[in-house]
Amino acid sequence: MSEPPVVAGVVLAAGAGTRFGMPKVLAAEGDWLKTAVRSLVEGGCAHVVVVLGAAVVDVPQPAQAVVATDWSDGLSASLRAGVGAAARTGADLIVFRLVDTPDIGGDVIARVAAAAGESGLARATYDGRPGHPVVIARRHWPELLRVVHGDEGAKPFLRGRTDVVAVECGDLATGADIDVSP
Repeated sequence: MSEPPVVAGVVLAAGAGTRFGMPKVLAAEGDWLKTAVRSLVEGGCAHVVVVLGAAVVDVPQPAQAVVATDWSDGLSASLRAGVGAAARTGADLIVFRLVDTPDIGGDVIARVAAAAGESGLARATYDGRPGHPVVIARRHWPELLRVVHGDEGAKPFLRGRTDVVAVECGDLATGADIDVSP
């Protein structure tokens, strides 16, 4: 019997949050960040990385911070920094999670990570709408890094693929990505 995959969680939290009015890593007095890290730990991630940029803050344990110095280039810079940090942990899978999806808990993380299976690719959906988290296995990282650019994350990599397992999570969360301050 083979060993279960080592899973690393990556919180993408480097942006300036221009439409939000501040870097989202600072939102709710840091509670969004705490929630993101906790969800990844509770969801079974052996390692958690928080990608910072516009604001550099202390990250909750057991997460480790990595700073995307080129964060202003867009989401792709954060993704690259997160993949690099996760690769150094020896992870087999990465669960990518945005800091600005505060209602996603460990139950969503665990469900989507477990579904990656043979394809090594899974993505949460909410009432059929694609969202986060997104799980990508190590064997796909080179192609992912080749195709991401600018302010797009994994979307160019995922677009048109038929091997991404869609995992309905609308019974657990809304998956709402909060772009503007309430």
